[in-house]
Amino acid sequence: MKVLLLSNEYPPHTYGGAGVHVDYLSRQLRNLIEVDVRCFGDQKIREQGFSVTGFPAPTTEQTAPRALQSIFGAIHRCNQFNMQSIDADVVHCHTWYTHLGGIFAKLNYGIPLVITVHSLEPLRPWKREQLGGGYDFSCWVERTALEMADAVIAVSEGTRHDILEHFNVDPKKVHIIYNGVDTEEYRKVDPSPALARFGIDPSQPYVLFVGRITRQKGIIHLVEAIRHMDPGFQIVLCAGAPDTPEIAAEMKAAVEAESARREGIHWVAEMVDRKTLIQLYSGAGVFCCPSIYEPFGIINLEAMACECPVVGSAVGGIPEVVLHDQTGYLVPVAQHREPPYSPLSPEDFARDLAFSINRLMKDPDRRETFGKGGRERAEALFGWNSIAKQTADLYDSLLFR
Repeated sequence: MKVLLLSNEYPPHTYGGAGVHVDYLSRQLRNLIEVDVRCFGDQKIREQGFSVTGFPAPTTEQTAPRALQSIFGAIHRCNQFNMQSIDADVVHCHTWYTHLGGIFAKLNYGIPLVITVHSLEPLRPWKREQLGGGYDFSCWVERTALEMADAVIAVSEGTRHDILEHFNVDPKKVHIIYNGVDTEEYRKVDPSPALARFGIDPSQPYVLFVGRITRQKGIIHLVEAIRHMDPGFQIVLCAGAPDTPEIAAEMKAAVEAESARREGIHWVAEMVDRKTLIQLYSGAGVFCCPSIYEPFGIINLEAMACECPVVGSAVGGIPEVVLHDQTGYLVPVAQHREPPYSPLSPEDFARDLAFSINRLMKDPDRRETFGKGGRERAEALFGWNSIAKQTADLYDSLLFR
């Protein structure tokens, strides 16, 4: 059997959880079946039973509005994915950027279409800030692909619920297969090199955030929570790749305002490499994931594998990863949707984040207990070998049903 994986992200051009997922999934799948990865970029790997081909952005100058250029770039690559002959038995898409490519492959090559849902456009209305009218296109292509797919993989029970609530998909076609973490790679290490690189005081504990500067990740709420945090610890914001110039300016103003009130705020305005990231997780007293929408939250697993306790928002798949009062604390999040999401105001959410962070930062013994519990949970439930086997079995069920 051979699978064609379509992804906008693949190393070295990875900036989010979906790219991490495709990286590790493809590595494990190749031990079971043939794998052909087609992605955005300039990658080129040719090995026995495994290939990766990157497709660059259009060379023709675009005169479309800037907000739409990523849309037309995605359409261009989806065409290219299919113009190179496909001999796979199944096509498996990751993120809406590649869904059109999956639709073309299913219809033109007559192969089953599988989609892993890493996020859903209807639940990310702030994307209109980034895409303008292109948001209507991304919503349309996502809906079209999901509703015609032969199988849909939800990365959590919460994501499965959202799929069935917002799309006309047969529940029998929706399968839960979690994200994972490589616990051999992600483990507690000496954090000293990263601390020295970024000027973080090794004698004081710190709270860590890792993620893109986007509404979804809740970074602005965490910065607003800083004013409610106890003294005596640092805050490290490993935050880059802003969605828009507007949110970049908002982040800059918020960090500057809090830095004027408090020392020890370190903003690492770049997407750091994996080795450095593991060092930062390993040295942190608490990892904070303040997302207002998070289908799974692979960063929480990474932190847990490095024995770092988590304060996370109680949305999406996060409660399926972080166990409240066992591997960290869960905080109700400000939402405009109906329960089970909390109707807390953003101000209340920021205060609650700070309360849970303060509670853990003043209790080193509990931090250690939660950290060890998180490591054990990551090892027991979220290995990539099992995830790849479940995925390959799903392919089998589509080909031989």
